[in-house]
Amino acid sequence: MIDQTQVETLYDCDVIDNKGEKIGSVKRVWLEDGTGTPMWAEVHTGLFGMKESFVPIQQGQVAGGAITVPVAKEQVKDAPSVHTSGNHMSDEEQEALCRHYGLIPKAKTGEHDRLDGRRGRGDAAEVTLSEEKLDVGTRKVEEGRVRLVKHTVTEQRNVTVPVTHEEVRVVREPAQGGTGRAFADEQAEVTLHREEPVVRKHTEAVERVRLEKDAVTEQKSVKGEVRKERVEVERDDEPRGRR
Repeated sequence: MIDQTQVETLYDCDVIDNKGEKIGSVKRVWLEDGTGTPMWAEVHTGLFGMKESFVPIQQGQVAGGAITVPVAKEQVKDAPSVHTSGNHMSDEEQEALCRHYGLIPKAKTGEHDRLDGRRGRGDAAEVTLSEEKLDVGTRKVEEGRVRLVKHTVTEQRNVTVPVTHEEVRVVREPAQGGTGRAFADEQAEVTLHREEPVVRKHTEAVERVRLEKDAVTEQKSVKGEVRKERVEVERDDEPRGRR
């Protein structure tokens, strides 16, 4: 459980849900009035950190600069809005949050103070350092179009076809009786045939062609300039060159 001794380490920590997903970063911590126990973290969520949501941190674990909480990121997105007045959270507002997260609210102890910044250091002076982060995403753009175009081409085909033709040959054999028409002019004939190639054409489907899209993932590097604030210590009793 998170206690008062860890409050100093909570600011700007990443808040991780029970599935290991980042919810956002801590901007304010709300303490229980009277005990000072850290109860809620006001977390900046959304794509550009423009939304503020309340996350229970009583049962959270702090490690490696992050807070892991036993709630889901979806619960945080749907958490009720809390309209605090005078940097205080009322018991009714806390109970609404507890009901949403399925927690058992503590006995009413009055309002809950917001701890804004680090406190408990007497008259210590401090500044807040900020830096820009790159929010990198993707968007879909049209790269080009591909179409199938069908057209007709003519080509020559050489095909060998076997053909048959008839030829005459003389066959002599002994006559079987009878004398025929002796000493008279006579002739006989046969008709010869041959085959010749005939070309006909018909159309049949031989192949179907279609276009399909596949999604291919590749790594692209992006660059961007970000600003970062740094702090230097200056003393009035020392020259500026000796910082």
